[in-house]
Amino acid sequence: MLGSALISAFNGAITKILSEDISALEIVFFRNLIGIFIILYALKHTPPKLTGGKIHLLFTRGVFGFMAMILFFYTITVIPLGEAITLNKTSPFFVTILAFFLLREHLTLKTLSALIIGFIGVILIVKPFGLSFSYAHFLGILGGFFAAAAYTTIKKIKDIYDSRVIVLSFVGMGTLLPGVLFLLSPYVSSPQALNFLFPKFILPSTVNVWLLIALMALISTLSQWLLTKAYSAKNLSVVGVISYTNIPFAIGFGTLLGDTFPDAMTFSGIGLIVLGGILVSRK
Repeated sequence: MLGSALISAFNGAITKILSEDISALEIVFFRNLIGIFIILYALKHTPPKLTGGKIHLLFTRGVFGFMAMILFFYTITVIPLGEAITLNKTSPFFVTILAFFLLREHLTLKTLSALIIGFIGVILIVKPFGLSFSYAHFLGILGGFFAAAAYTTIKKIKDIYDSRVIVLSFVGMGTLLPGVLFLLSPYVSSPQALNFLFPKFILPSTVNVWLLIALMALISTLSQWLLTKAYSAKNLSVVGVISYTNIPFAIGFGTLLGDTFPDAMTFSGIGLIVLGGILVSRK
């Protein structure tokens, strides 16, 4: 998990570097396009055994996953890396809320307290009553919500679909939807707040950009493999705690790339989100 967290933060740093040459939507497109070939190779090597069903949920998982990724990648390009990753870490709170309403899972007083702690942390980071609040922070939180929606959907289909097929739905929609948005961009006059969804497609022309894209795809796959291995361990509470180490890693990488070092209020918010996330994940 420590290795996965480090690579995840490094992946965010690569995204921030790539954003100087290509749009967040292009990063999502190429990241998932390469992912399709990786998953198809894995499926060809070892065919899935589960029969599947409820295709609409598989489609929904892909759409939610794409929305989570584009919002996450976009926020990385416009706000400090540590803050973007922390806001994305609100997904466990939204998972708990969605599981309560959609899956009828029990919500205890301890869990409710953890949710409150976590969302107080969000408030300290986005500073809604101060000058630091931005639309990008809102999109970061919304990305956490869509990530939670995707995770909740996985709970509904994990016993009928091979995990690789579920991932394929994610990378497939993450390639198809950006392609559609690129085709529509010349004909759509979007409001400024949604411009990041309709950028002009510019094919990367330098070797460095292509190498960074390939590196991102490779280390993302490695990160997912390490994550899977970590969650195969017995002591999941320890694994869950260590997963939050990607936040200090992200702050470090972000500072090296020129991000402003977090102030005391932001650090307090990060601490509360980590604390709330750990509490909400405990049995």
